[in-house]
Amino acid sequence: MAARVRSRQALTGYVFVLPAVALFAVMGVYTVGYGLALSFARWNGFTPYWTWVGVGNYLDLIYRDPTIAPIVQGAAVRTVVVMIAQPVLTVLISFPLAVALNRITLLRAAFRTVFFLPQVTAGIALYYAWSYALQPDGSLNFILRHLGLGTIAQPQGWLGNPATALPTLIVVAVFGAVPVAMLLYLTGLQSIDQSVIDAARVDGAGGLRTMTSVVWPLLLPITGAVVVLNLRDALQGFSQTLLMTNGGPGGHTLVLGLESYNLAFFSGLKPTLGLSSALGWILFVIALLLAAVNLRALRSRA
Repeated sequence: MAARVRSRQALTGYVFVLPAVALFAVMGVYTVGYGLALSFARWNGFTPYWTWVGVGNYLDLIYRDPTIAPIVQGAAVRTVVVMIAQPVLTVLISFPLAVALNRITLLRAAFRTVFFLPQVTAGIALYYAWSYALQPDGSLNFILRHLGLGTIAQPQGWLGNPATALPTLIVVAVFGAVPVAMLLYLTGLQSIDQSVIDAARVDGAGGLRTMTSVVWPLLLPITGAVVVLNLRDALQGFSQTLLMTNGGPGGHTLVLGLESYNLAFFSGLKPTLGLSSALGWILFVIALLLAAVNLRALRSRA
């Protein structure tokens, strides 16, 4: 009797779970499989049949196609620059902010809310606000000129100058990534047992030594999470670049994610959907490898 009741309860559970599983199978597994198969074919989205090319799309992206390969290679270099700069700057800014905020007792919640505002602001609205501020007659140039720093102001705008466009996008990305990283670090700092800090001070460690030799090693798992999140955004994200520069000026901010988007939707009737899918899978594999390396590094330090 008990076994029958358990079977009926299990069946009821399966019935409730089935719609979600079916939705995932249709929207997840089917879509992923379809995209993987498409990466081995040529198709423009309109013809009734694909043209099977095997690994030709991957070879064309990497080196074989004289038209597409140089664009992808340039986008890869810029993507690597963003992947290095964004996590490093995010950690260097968010960790000191978290330490300072952790030492504040008065109005800590208010400061936490102020620092987190960029994260809760809609990304599109934030990108457009930055775009207006960075224009030739925007607020940033206006402030610089009135501070006597007109030589730093950019007459073409900070996004219109090839030399400053990509660094500016990195700064905007870091501005949006710091709030989450800061809260993660703040959570980690508040979870550290105070007796550990007191023991370090009894042993004669100063504030800086305690921070570098005690606190920082304890927060390495959080640092790993922050790095992985920023690597993912830098590698696969392109909405910021699309909305603020669309890869310009002259392709100086074109990254791999945006190039995959362009190959899929802005190539006219050219059969480049397979190339777009192949580039997306390359990014996916790179993201997996980076996450695995990061996880292994954290385990080796544990």
